[in-house]
Amino acid sequence: METYEDPTTWAPEPVRPRWSLALRFVATLLFFPLLCAFWLAVAAVLFVVGLFADAIAAVSEGFERGYMRFMDDTLGGIARLGSWCVTWPELRHEGDVPYYRARVEKVVGNWTRQASAPREPKKARPPVECAIPRRVYRGTGGRYVAEVALAQGWELRPTDVRKEVRLWWSAASRPQDASAANAAADS
Repeated sequence: METYEDPTTWAPEPVRPRWSLALRFVATLLFFPLLCAFWLAVAAVLFVVGLFADAIAAVSEGFERGYMRFMDDTLGGIARLGSWCVTWPELRHEGDVPYYRARVEKVVGNWTRQASAPREPKKARPPVECAIPRRVYRGTGGRYVAEVALAQGWELRPTDVRKEVRLWWSAASRPQDASAANAAADS
């Protein structure tokens, strides 16, 4: 863990009251389908407007970049509306530290398996950076994510642990890997 981070933010989140979670879960069941329908409707409208805006984008690249940024911000903002939603696993396992530890180990292990996979010709490179969302490590804290990730060869990236823990696959920056990658690209 980097020294510039506040150690208190890396601790586990406090356990939320069961009644509050149950109430939010019921609200999620009612609200989430509406949120999905709204997101799809906005995406459809932006797509249709984008078809007409394509004529302008053929002349101006700045317009295209601006429209894509506007579309990304709009759809991302609608998706963030559901950040208060509570899922069934969260309701069932709130305060269950072994469950969250297993969940962190599974997610980090999956990213490690993807990042350490050999590069296949004519395929995308394996991911070298990832972000573990707070929902995964809520019961154990970001410190446990960092410990598991560091043990598997990841490096910590500057991150806001209240949202996610960002990791970098350190093997991707080793000189022998870079020379092997260059040799494979040359052939």
